[in-house]
Amino acid sequence: MSRVRTRPTRDDTREALFEAAARVFEQDGIGGASIEAIAAEAGFTRGAFYSNFGSKDELIFAMLEDHVERSIRRNMEILARHKNLDDFIAALKTMDLGRQDPLARSPLLHIEMILFVARAEKRRPELAKRLRARRKLIADIIEATLKDGAKGETLNPPWMASVVLALDDGFRLHRLIDPETTPADSFLRAITDLRRRTGLATDFSS
Repeated sequence: MSRVRTRPTRDDTREALFEAAARVFEQDGIGGASIEAIAAEAGFTRGAFYSNFGSKDELIFAMLEDHVERSIRRNMEILARHKNLDDFIAALKTMDLGRQDPLARSPLLHIEMILFVARAEKRRPELAKRLRARRKLIADIIEATLKDGAKGETLNPPWMASVVLALDDGFRLHRLIDPETTPADSFLRAITDLRRRTGLATDFSS
């Protein structure tokens, strides 16, 4: 009995192209990566690429949007399981983000994407919305963990969220430049220290 071949769905094809593009971008850089190389890495033809994306830029923006959506969904799922902030951070430490999100694979790829967005002036406002969505997610978590009657000046959750994202980007860059003195968990260690020194509670339900 012959085996029926199942054609990949559009989502499967896009996922494969995201994964392939991440590998090619890591190896050749975004500027040096060609559509032909990305398609070949994914095991597709050039025509299959263009049936999903009109250009390499369109692929990159789709990857960035997917990255933000995954990040928000992942954090919300962890938050639903871990109501204690220290447990939440511990869960993030044990998660293999590279297997779940192509853009979380390496510091170099992360920085390349930031630079690409910074140069894409016409599309920058559109992508700024995704950045604001990430900030809001973090701000909501921070606001939920503030102790009632915390001493000193009241923390500003949106501003703290900006600080957290800047720490993430900064530690990725430092690890890229000096991995020997920048451990892989530097960002989460910094967040733990920040929580302890800013009066953030550990229990989201308090």
